[in-house]
Amino acid sequence: MPESKGRDQAAYVPPPQKRAQKVKTGNAAWFTPVMLGLMIVGLLWVVTFYITRQQYPVPSLGQWNLGIGFALILAGFAMTTRWK
Repeated sequence: MPESKGRDQAAYVPPPQKRAQKVKTGNAAWFTPVMLGLMIVGLLWVVTFYITRQQYPVPSLGQWNLGIGFALILAGFAMTTRWK
């Protein structure tokens, strides 16, 4: 029985894969302080409103001071959904 001839070409070797660059995960350096700052300022705003018997932080706003305080707190909590 005849023998098969050897190959003249080398076997196919795929090119090496490019290493994927590491993707930076996490947030910017300013993100966490702003998030915590909003929650703390909102809390202080509401506490100040109650402790001063609704005279401060802005007397002309009246009950809207509560809305401002809670809006600041909610903005901080909304930022926690993007925190990594």
